[in-house]
Amino acid sequence: MRAHGWAGSPPADASEARARILAATRERLTDAGSTSTAEIAERVGITRQTVYRYFPTTEGLLNAAANQAIADLTADLVEHVRTHLAATGGDAGDAAVEVVAYVFEHLRDDPALNRLLAPGRMSGTVANLTSTSSIDIGRNLITGFGIDWQALGWDEARQRELVEHLLRTLQSLVLDPGEPARSGTALRSYLQRWLAPALR
Repeated sequence: MRAHGWAGSPPADASEARARILAATRERLTDAGSTSTAEIAERVGITRQTVYRYFPTTEGLLNAAANQAIADLTADLVEHVRTHLAATGGDAGDAAVEVVAYVFEHLRDDPALNRLLAPGRMSGTVANLTSTSSIDIGRNLITGFGIDWQALGWDEARQRELVEHLLRTLQSLVLDPGEPARSGTALRSYLQRWLAPALR
């Protein structure tokens, strides 16, 4: 890494350089809701050409920020649900409610993730929610909730069906959040009435 730029503290390698650029992108999206390569370059203390070395287009940079936000969301989800169940003495129904509500709220409220719901991108995002790879990821996630699915009579096939149902519920909320859109307690109460009983 060349020593100039980077606000006087050059990254150790390309991986750190990309991480710093992505962190600045997500910070800028949180602050302003949108950004440009020039704004990111200024925030990181580098030139636009340096940003383009790691992310050849602004679109690619924003997509990378969205993908990182998805990775962070899935990493945080298991811990969030485990903590929620421990605090409330919740069961599998409560876990299902919290999964849908937590992911929906982050998709809607995180500026990097919200980009996935923009016009022109919505159809691809919604279709991917119920893809086989999404179900695979979801099934791996629910095994970390601290629920003994086998003891409840839920073998792997039923767990995959559950994940599909949760994703289809999420898909429906994304496509039409309602009028007015539910969030917080109202969203969870709705899901407790109509989703949780299916797991009980």
